[in-house]
Amino acid sequence: MCFYKKNISGFVIIVVYVDDLNIIETTKEIKEAREHLKKEFEMKDLGKTRFFLGLQIEYTKNGILVHQSNYTERVLKRFNMENANPLSTSMMGRTLNVEKDPFRPKEDNERDLGYEVPYLSDIGALMYLANYTRPDIAFTVNILARSSLCPIKRHWKEIKHIFRYIRGTYDLGLFYSNNTKPVLLGYADA
Repeated sequence: MCFYKKNISGFVIIVVYVDDLNIIETTKEIKEAREHLKKEFEMKDLGKTRFFLGLQIEYTKNGILVHQSNYTERVLKRFNMENANPLSTSMMGRTLNVEKDPFRPKEDNERDLGYEVPYLSDIGALMYLANYTRPDIAFTVNILARSSLCPIKRHWKEIKHIFRYIRGTYDLGLFYSNNTKPVLLGYADA
């Protein structure tokens, strides 16, 4: 749940999840909001947010880094990939030949993996990472999620490839710079 208050002197945004609060506000408003909440509720001020819903937040002099290193390590252990050899790319190479593309749909001569292989759980864990702090794996996860209904061995091999990639890059995240000069950066791979 999210509460928002705005007036001439500033604003306050209070995000509530079960029994945790995150308060974002301007300098003057922060003091007033904390005082008011302490009068109404028994609460403890834990300072700057360091963890929230699986996200880890680190403050530096240049900005804020949001990552999911702890979650990534737990996922790797859950799927027995914590000791896998790391890779430097998030997906195998693709080809323009549809018949040789490893991401193509199931063919008649290929067997489904079956329920004993945790394909859907893997996709869910990877989507959680991709949606919050790892846009670098989003494309690959999206392609593999298309095969959730009937995954096959080559799709499973691609899932393992992503896990090996995040094994080597588990500490990556999103960095929000506090640079006061707005700069528009764009990248293209033509």
